[in-house]
Amino acid sequence: MKLVIVESPTKTKSLVKYLGRGYEVMATMGHIRDLPKSKMGIEVKKRKSGFFFVPSYELSAGKEETAKKLAAAAAKADKVILASDPDREGEAIAWHTQELLTEGKKGIKKDKIERITFHSITKEAIEEALKEPRKIDMHLVDAQQARRILDRLVGYELSPVLWKKVRRGLSAGRVQSVAVRLVVEREREIEAFKAEEYWEIKVEVTREKGKKEALTVELVKVNGKVVKIGDEARAREIEAGLNKAKYEVGKIEKKERHLYPHPPFKTSTLQQAGANVYGWSAKKTMSVAQRLYEKGAITYHRTDSLHLVESAVAAIREMIAKEYGQEYLADKEIYYKTSGKVVAQEAHEAIRPTHVSEVELTGEEVDREEIKLYQLIWRRTVACQMRPALVDQTVVWVVAENKDNYQLRAVGEIMKFESWKKLYKVIEEIILPDVFEEEKLSKEKVEAVQKFTLAPARYNDASLIKELEKRGIGRPSTYAPTISTIIVRGYVERKEKRFFATQIGTVVADFLVKNFPIEMEYEFTAKMEADLDEIAEGKKDWEKILSEFYGPFQKTVEKTTREAERVKMPVEHTGKPCPLCKEGEIVVRTGRFGRFYSCSRFPECRYTAKLIVYLEGMTCPKDGGRIVVKRTRTGREFYGCENYPKCDYASWRKPKAPDETEASPAGPGPAG
Repeated sequence: MKLVIVESPTKTKSLVKYLGRGYEVMATMGHIRDLPKSKMGIEVKKRKSGFFFVPSYELSAGKEETAKKLAAAAAKADKVILASDPDREGEAIAWHTQELLTEGKKGIKKDKIERITFHSITKEAIEEALKEPRKIDMHLVDAQQARRILDRLVGYELSPVLWKKVRRGLSAGRVQSVAVRLVVEREREIEAFKAEEYWEIKVEVTREKGKKEALTVELVKVNGKVVKIGDEARAREIEAGLNKAKYEVGKIEKKERHLYPHPPFKTSTLQQAGANVYGWSAKKTMSVAQRLYEKGAITYHRTDSLHLVESAVAAIREMIAKEYGQEYLADKEIYYKTSGKVVAQEAHEAIRPTHVSEVELTGEEVDREEIKLYQLIWRRTVACQMRPALVDQTVVWVVAENKDNYQLRAVGEIMKFESWKKLYKVIEEIILPDVFEEEKLSKEKVEAVQKFTLAPARYNDASLIKELEKRGIGRPSTYAPTISTIIVRGYVERKEKRFFATQIGTVVADFLVKNFPIEMEYEFTAKMEADLDEIAEGKKDWEKILSEFYGPFQKTVEKTTREAERVKMPVEHTGKPCPLCKEGEIVVRTGRFGRFYSCSRFPECRYTAKLIVYLEGMTCPKDGGRIVVKRTRTGREFYGCENYPKCDYASWRKPKAPDETEASPAGPGPAG
């Protein structure tokens, strides 16, 4: 009997279908061993050449029974096959499992253990993997171990500094703190932004002869120069000139545009699509993708690669020719190059359906979310081997003559060949009336519209992931947990699917940038990621990389602890007197559990009260109580009734209301 060990029960069920007799499949239920939760678990030793690090791994919480069962099954098995995920994390799980099974007198011998990887849970992929077993790739393990130790060192050494200098209960992280910095800086950009006035002028014209079809053209140039209208006076001057002008069609430009399909999904673009199309968080998208992978519906979903294997490309092309026709099929196979650096050992495929012929997922075990995400992946995969869509674009220039020469423009687009656009069932066309050059036109109306430049948009899941990826911060497996972490820790709030920097997030980011300028640099964080990649490739030594980081970092920690001034947390003034001492003012402070009311004379006066945010004018549809803004343990905002638990009304969607107002302090409570 051969024992196959994977991470999850769902994956176990999928493998059992294909392996048949002679195999037993068991799951570690995630990480079987890890660094301890209650302490750092890393011994740092000094030597002449630098530092070296000794991690102390222990059984993960609640895994005692699982470990016993795995050990017992391994002892009976002829061969133990470790089949965890094909990435650094999966390799580390395999290594920890091996270490667990081989330790002590009762442990099995290492030569009894093999490692296999597959990028999709299909019969073919599993059979191929079983033909090519290997040993544990220690380069990948070292890279995962280096990341884990690095993040633990930063967290355990930096967090006490924040406790001492800012507030107890705070934490910091190598990647998460840099992500918070991005959100804080975007908030500052928005605060500093000054809207600039500009005007757009459009004219509706019609043909003097023939069918009276309206054509709307926009002003582009005045006297041959591109016009920028910054105030009303200039706008009205031009408007008056256009009202008196004579119009005719100038040049008509026609060209064929090629609209190429997007490459197949990688992790970051899948997360962005989940956010843009369905409004999902990165965490939710990855959770649904995990289920699809474990059920064998898609290839492995944590990948930087855009590569598709030849057999997959052939299957996609065969399907296109059969279902849509040869005219939809690209002239030759299309292989997409992955931008940036992809570690050879982790050069997975792009995310694709395992069986492209399955247009839709069916079955009782498939839920609605899985169907929706699968469709997204299927369309993107099929589209990538199709011809470009063809669009006939027409640009009509209209000339208006008065004392000045005005050039106005309209752009029309008609779909000539939909190709891959057919998969998305959304065809947008702008059809212009038929006109010819030098044709006289009649002016119907001139409209000058005042507009203002917009501030940069706050990040959402899609744009933050895009920015992290662009800067080389984090990797596919880290984007979702990083975003979740900064929300849970209260550094960032998600409101209406956008990220807002909280007061405490801003204070912490500013403190870290000031006192740890090197570690908080985007380029430095990206360099560390690149170093981890090179460890995975066997090009760099993990202990040397950690040592080079830790020496300067430790000195900065010591200096900051010794010299940095304690940060005074800002408060929001309400202008209301304290009902307890009658001397102080009620202010809004931010504590470990969010914002609360307090007396400005704290600690002399111990008055505190809950801060409740109501939606003005909104009442509960169940019992008529006021609607209250609440938060989950993970920081997600929702809306409920003030009479909870008597009333259980709750909604993720914000009810339509004029605005939000804060309630008056409710009365004295315990000091927070």
